Amino acid sequence: MTMSAQPQAVFKATREVPGAVQGGVKVLLRLEGLALLAGAVTFYALFGSSWLLFALLFFAPDLSFAGYLLGPRLGAAIYNAVHITILPGALLALGLVLEDPLATALATIWLGHIGFDRALGYGLKYQDGFGFTHLGRIGRAGAHPSS
Repeated sequence: MTMSAQPQAVFKATREVPGAVQGGVKVLLRLEGLALLAGAVTFYALFGSSWLLFALLFFAPDLSFAGYLLGPRLGAAIYNAVHITILPGALLALGLVLEDPLATALATIWLGHIGFDRALGYGLKYQDGFGFTHLGRIGRAGAHPSS
């Protein structure tokens, strides 16, 4: 019996994604996303930046979805790089330390977007496809698993 160099998609027959959270933990992570969104919007409002800028850029991180044109492995890596809190958190810290209002505003919008996605159940992606996330399956794949 030989092992394939590439992992095979193993999620097709069930709604559950190995490694995805379930039950109460999933609810907590989604509520955490909602809290991140609420905190980002509140901070943005207190900071006094342009709401037009917020509206124009709120969904900009989703442009990383185009990475899936290069295949699911690279697509997931690009999408995840843009949808983890590390980069906008670092940008926010830098913006605050340097007193740079644009960097602070961009980071806050970015964090708000990530919180919004998590609250809706859109998690970090596995390389098996866009619908396979750490918060479970999404889209048609989550509603109607194929056999």
